[in-house]
This record gives sequence, structure tokens and C-alpha cells, in this order.
Amino acid sequence: MAQINQQELENLRHLIGAHETGAQKLESYAQQCTDPEFQQMFQQSANSARQTKQKLMQFLS
Repeated sequence: MAQINQQELENLRHLIGAHETGAQKLESYAQQCTDPEFQQMFQQSANSARQTKQKLMQFLS
């Protein structure tokens, strides 16, 4: 894999952090929901954010 420069590294760190924060918020929303349909939607979105975070982290190795 090609080397990344300092700016790209900082951008990756920012994106990874944003996806983790988003996932945590979405999981919190899911836990607070009483409607099962919304609960499932929030949980699926949280899972998607975590998957994207994992894909972004692959650029760091």
C-alpha cells in the first residue's frame, strides 16, 4: 500500500473519530427509542458507521 502523507493521516484520524462518535450517538439513540422500527434503524446505522471506521483503519496499516 502506498505511503500516506501527514495531511492524509490527519484526515483519516478525523474521519475515524467522527465515525466512532456517530456510532456511539446512534447506539445511544437506539437504546432510548421505544419504537422497535426506529431502534433497529439506529442500530443498523451505528453498525454501518463502525464498519466504515474499520475500513478507514485499514489505511493505517
